[in-house]
Amino acid sequence: MNWHCPICRKPVDSETDADFPFCSERCRLLDLGNWASQKYVISEPALDESLFEDLDRGATDEREN
Repeated sequence: MNWHCPICRKPVDSETDADFPFCSERCRLLDLGNWASQKYVISEPALDESLFEDLDRGATDEREN
């Protein structure tokens, strides 16, 4: 499948490029550096935090019994 490198936008083939989805080790390392320097952020929580509240309440109820 053909894609574009997320860093430099060069075409990348998933079947032949060892650094897929990047075109090169350089672009792969640049992406890793962006994560490490917190240039990327997740805009919304990946999980609904209310799920954890329900679990915490259940654990508290069990300890009280």
